[in-house]
Amino acid sequence: MAGETTNNNQIVIPSITRVYLAPVGTTAPADATTALPAALRSVGLTTEDSLKFNSEPNFEQVKSAQSSYPTRTFQTSDAATIEVDLQQWSGENFRAVYGGGEISTISVAGPPAATHYKFTPPRIGSRTEVMAVIEVIDGGKHYRYVVPRCMQMEGVSKDLAKTKEAVLPLRLAVQGGDDLDAWYVLTDDPAFAPAT
Repeated sequence: MAGETTNNNQIVIPSITRVYLAPVGTTAPADATTALPAALRSVGLTTEDSLKFNSEPNFEQVKSAQSSYPTRTFQTSDAATIEVDLQQWSGENFRAVYGGGEISTISVAGPPAATHYKFTPPRIGSRTEVMAVIEVIDGGKHYRYVVPRCMQMEGVSKDLAKTKEAVLPLRLAVQGGDDLDAWYVLTDDPAFAPAT
């Protein structure tokens, strides 16, 4: 077709994805490939088709008697979420999925003597925000979604079935502010170069 622009190199197949979390205020990555700061902790293995980044702007419409269509549309808010199912059970992943909480050590006298651990979910009003980085790799192209502030804001439902692995559902809502971008993407993909 005349004027059609096609380039199959601009199709992205996320062959490798990773999710990292860190305390809010951690230094963000400067680019798409440099090693991440040590404070960004990988959540480990995730199910192969669960990672989603959703951006959901909200709009209001003004309707007027003189038109069958809205005469003006304006944006009222923005929202974004991260969803992924974690396959690795650990204290840090439980804290991420439940939005905080405390882990304490329990000594069992025995015999045999043993060490156990107690996870207590956060109380109302004590959930903690985290920084998140989602890494997507497609061959030689790298993308990093950087979210300076996000918070677990959904209920946690786990399937404890005998026939499949039990996953931890991480659901993070992006938080905003006037002093920083709510989220952004870093990439070395040449298709993102500004038009000349």
